[in-house]
Amino acid sequence: MISPVKIWRRQKEIRNKLGEKGRILAWTIIYVAGSDFKKYAPYPVAMVKLANGEKIVGQLVDYEKEDLAIGKKVVVTLRKVREGSSEDVISYGLKFKPL
Repeated sequence: MISPVKIWRRQKEIRNKLGEKGRILAWTIIYVAGSDFKKYAPYPVAMVKLANGEKIVGQLVDYEKEDLAIGKKVVVTLRKVREGSSEDVISYGLKFKPL
């Protein structure tokens, strides 16, 4: 479980990146995922260079097979990161959606 305090502290960083556009620099498919992500496997993860030059890594969502390409344009979006128990804080984070 992620601490609610850590989630609160990260919200400003996340908010500043939402809607930014970038291009895929590299990507891979995760077939063997950690315990929190097993139900999502296999899933693509991409390194993206944003328009401001910053490079970040995250999951690619709402994609078609042809979207898995170097140079493909993406936008930063907010999505649920993991499932928790009924008493956990729902954790959201940055992911990429193809344009």
